[in-house]
Amino acid sequence: MEEKIDAEYLKKLAHQLMFDLSDDEAAALEQEFHTLLKQMSFLDKVNTDGVEEMVYPFEEPTAFLRDDVVTNVISQDDALANVDKKIEGHFVLPKVVK
Repeated sequence: MEEKIDAEYLKKLAHQLMFDLSDDEAAALEQEFHTLLKQMSFLDKVNTDGVEEMVYPFEEPTAFLRDDVVTNVISQDDALANVDKKIEGHFVLPKVVK
């Protein structure tokens, strides 16, 4: 059974995700959701017979990355020279999450 997507459902979902929606926000989100569903239904009507699937829309790559050139390397001892506490070559920091 498919659950009806309405403002109350969206508020319930938001509460489960640990945030609250006002009535106005829920109504606006509901309207946006139904608009999106309507747009998706247009895509369902497009005839894609004979269209090859693609992962990337261009034949040639459009981004060119530079070669990774290692420079200015410091030793592990130099990197840890000013550390108050280290264990087996690693920084030791106080716990920040409970």
